[in-house]
Amino acid sequence: MTLKVNPVLELTFSSFTPAVNSAQQQAYLSHLEHGGILFLPNLGFEFAADETRFLSPDWSDGKSKNIYLSGNERHIKGAKGNVEELTAMSALIERYSQNATALIAHLLPSYMLHAKPANTSLRCVEAAGRKSSWRKDDRRLHADAFPSKPTHGERILRVFTNVNPHNKPRVWNVGEPFTDMAAKFLPKVPKYRAAQAKWLKLLGITKTLRGEYDHIMLHLHDLTKADTDYQANAPQLRFEFPANSTWVVYSDLVLHAVLSGQHMMEQTFHLPQEKLSFPAVCPKYIIEHIAKRHINC
Repeated sequence: MTLKVNPVLELTFSSFTPAVNSAQQQAYLSHLEHGGILFLPNLGFEFAADETRFLSPDWSDGKSKNIYLSGNERHIKGAKGNVEELTAMSALIERYSQNATALIAHLLPSYMLHAKPANTSLRCVEAAGRKSSWRKDDRRLHADAFPSKPTHGERILRVFTNVNPHNKPRVWNVGEPFTDMAAKFLPKVPKYRAAQAKWLKLLGITKTLRGEYDHIMLHLHDLTKADTDYQANAPQLRFEFPANSTWVVYSDLVLHAVLSGQHMMEQTFHLPQEKLSFPAVCPKYIIEHIAKRHINC
């Protein structure tokens, strides 16, 4: 079933530091926070000549699907190579992080007081045909939730850039509004148990204590992925992000499935829900409206 409304808003900027007036900024905030995608088809990320060698899955250590700089540590993970190679790879990923941060600062400057930069990744493994469990299979529609890293209500904002050197697109299916999905699956979410959350923390399964909000988000993620009928018949729109294009999305709100694509860079930011322009359309408040009660983070 095809979506009735195209959630993708195309912007013509070709720089990571675009000149954007206040009216445009408000329009972009509204579109993004209401479950839309900001798509910049003319904005690519340039590699230096000696950096194109890193556009290969051979640099992966085989333990992680991505090579990334972790949060505030900025220590490269998921990669193999000698000191010179890892240093050059880190510099490449860090430069992308700086570009992605500049883009958010210019498109959505009100975010910069509250945005917390998280992981920055280089993804060179082909998405199509990747072997994984159904829970980790990102080819299935889902909204992002982290099993080991509770967000405690913070939003997940992501900047993606397709850096495929062979002009191949990154192909997504974009699903129905979060509200519609949550109305279907929220009644199936098991009751939150604080004692269980404490055990998960003590055993090191979660890095911090998982509250009810993260409990619900993780179960919504799993329930949608596990439901084969939903995956086949839920409203969705196929969209191709071409090489040398960039897009911005709240991946905890927009249901998405990554069908195919290889070679991409990504920057994650975390933002507190109460600091956004339209907090009433955040996942937490949508869930509370459906459940008719307060949800602790």
